[in-house]
Amino acid sequence: MTLTDRLRKLTRAPLDLCAGYVARLGIQPDWISALGLLLVGVAASFIARGEFLAGGVLLLLSLPLDALDGAVARALDRKGAFGMVLDSTLDRYADGFIFAAFGYYFAESGRMEMLVATLAALTGSYLVSYIRARADDARVDVSVTVGWFSRLERALVLLIMTLAAGALESVAPLEIGFFVLAAGTNVTALQRLRYVYITLRDRGD
Repeated sequence: MTLTDRLRKLTRAPLDLCAGYVARLGIQPDWISALGLLLVGVAASFIARGEFLAGGVLLLLSLPLDALDGAVARALDRKGAFGMVLDSTLDRYADGFIFAAFGYYFAESGRMEMLVATLAALTGSYLVSYIRARADDARVDVSVTVGWFSRLERALVLLIMTLAAGALESVAPLEIGFFVLAAGTNVTALQRLRYVYITLRDRGD
């Protein structure tokens, strides 16, 4: 069980309760997803200017929305596939905004080695999501949630290092965080690829 699975299990009851109230107000899950992306976009603008504390606080505020949209969809008994596709698409945009903001900051600061680490972390993050999505294809039909750095773990590392950089007024937490993300996300991508290979091999495909 991943950290995401454990947290989902712990927060399911209070989240569903909150989602019930939100659903009764007529708020649609797609609106919540869009609001979350908007918050991340504003956070990215602060991060790009080196205002890490403000950016980190906005990222923190966006996290509950990332879980609430799915809970509201359940409360409204929405079973359409498009909502899931839209949610995943907006999540990828959110990842792109955050990593682009840090990349811009490092490029402006002349820290090319950190720009490379940021791009490596972005590549690994996208591969983790891509491998899961590709494995879910009907022709492959393998459910892949294994690995150390699922989206929640990545979000927590980004949040902690951003808030720490702002509170300490130092880029040291960012340096540590991005090297952890660069290694962790790419290892996770390889873990998932290996899992798919073994599952297909054992299935005779």
